[in-house]
Amino acid sequence: MKLHSVRVHPSKALLPREEQLAWKIAGVAVDKVAVQKDVAEMIINRIIDNAAVAIAAINRRPVVSARMMALAHPRKGGASLFGLPAARTVSPEWAAWANGTAVRELDFHDTFLAADYSHPGDNIPPVLAVAQTVGRSGKDLIRGLATAYEIHIDLVKGICLHRHKIDHIAHLCPAAAAGIGTLLGLKQEVIYQAVNQAVHVSFSTRQSRKGEISSWKAFAPAHAGKLAIEAVDRAMRGEGAPNPIYEGEDSVIAWMLAGRENKDHEYLVPLPEKGEPKRAILESYTKEHSAEYQSQALIDLAFRMRGRIADFEAIERILIHTSHHTHTVIGTGANDPQKMDPKASRETLDHSIMYIFAVALQDGRWHHVDSYTPRRAQRPDTVRLWHKIETTEDPEWTRRYHSEDPNEKAFGGRVQIFLKDGTVIEDELAVANAHSLGARPFQRPDYIRKFQTLTEGIISAREANRFLEAVQDLAALPAGRLGALNVALPAGRVTLAPVRGIFDAPVRSAEPAATRRIQRRGEEKARTRTIKKARRVKTIAQGRKAPSARRPRA
Repeated sequence: MKLHSVRVHPSKALLPREEQLAWKIAGVAVDKVAVQKDVAEMIINRIIDNAAVAIAAINRRPVVSARMMALAHPRKGGASLFGLPAARTVSPEWAAWANGTAVRELDFHDTFLAADYSHPGDNIPPVLAVAQTVGRSGKDLIRGLATAYEIHIDLVKGICLHRHKIDHIAHLCPAAAAGIGTLLGLKQEVIYQAVNQAVHVSFSTRQSRKGEISSWKAFAPAHAGKLAIEAVDRAMRGEGAPNPIYEGEDSVIAWMLAGRENKDHEYLVPLPEKGEPKRAILESYTKEHSAEYQSQALIDLAFRMRGRIADFEAIERILIHTSHHTHTVIGTGANDPQKMDPKASRETLDHSIMYIFAVALQDGRWHHVDSYTPRRAQRPDTVRLWHKIETTEDPEWTRRYHSEDPNEKAFGGRVQIFLKDGTVIEDELAVANAHSLGARPFQRPDYIRKFQTLTEGIISAREANRFLEAVQDLAALPAGRLGALNVALPAGRVTLAPVRGIFDAPVRSAEPAATRRIQRRGEEKARTRTIKKARRVKTIAQGRKAPSARRPRA
């Protein structure tokens, strides 16, 4: 890996494109280095993971909305939609929108945390949608996803977005564009323009993950995937994009990131050198529990600690010592009253470690539906316990969170449970059990079990087995056969919402009004002639004299 310096340059410097981050990203995308076997196997694991969480969320309201929008853009030979037959296809950017929303809705797929946050599995829907539309093979898809994961994770290592209140999809969009570029075998110049465009259009604020969190949390990465496809399409047509998008005088760094405070601030972004394998996906990790990733280890810790508590009412307070990120994003350091509100949305509750720890401590289990129901959240004894929990930043946990040493890196914390009799129960856990360095690292059987658990009762056993067989033989899928990666529900089991949106409006004729009037009159005259002819035939059949077709002249 090579570290690349990225900082603001004045326009008069005329920064050569060879020194621009977008060009270097495009260079990684065009490098035809072979995908190593363990990377290809992990890509398959993550495709299984995405399908599992998408099907589990298939009829939730945001997913239904996204699907209805996509269905309003049908395209023969396009991309398939989760839940529907593979033969029913739509335009790829809308498939990325619908499938990306389904994947993200439950906040239950893979994660990577470093200088910033990410869910690199969000790259799969847009890259797959393009692959299906253009008829690529399983090997092509593997190459595209290896690039997307690599670029996404490398950007997350080098450039912090959240400090400047920018949402993390700003790293997702250029990564997806680069992955699509690899998939299609595009030239470096084309990918460079697509990456510039993707960065330019994908910067948005973190308000989507603050306060009362709405369904946009699920839509945001889907939107980034849609934008990435459009950026690549535009670049393929020969159009350029704003550049240098990272280093320019009025660029995203200059006005949205560290350049606002210090024009000389230097970011260091690692990228593989030419010929170096793309292995970043192996640094990411998936979720065993449906909640924000920083809660994964703390959920496992709650399971472990609950056996030492005889009476939950005997708890006076609970203090969670953790990293700055956990404290300020999902802890009491966020200063969000919604995180303590029993009537908060699911999207808010899965970003409240106080709620999550209380339920995990009481129940000893975590369920992607049951643990978030209004009835569960509003249970009086849970609310009492929940409101006794607070978080605090511990510098050591913050240091470990940002450590580049994988053996030191930690996303958990230390918990102190103070009982009313003065007893203090204390324990800590650095990484979740499912983490690659955890007690039970996720392997292929775990991904399959997660898929089977989340899809049971939703899809048929035959469909589950068909999908699992196809995806595990991904490299052998020939060109044009990637529809096999779609997972369909039995007929009639997919929710289709009533017509409500702009895209569902009846199609109007593009002809001028005068032309439409002439056409309508012609149709009316033809209808009249047909009716008169039918009457004459009926009269003759009854033995009566048919009226003359024309009146006699005077």
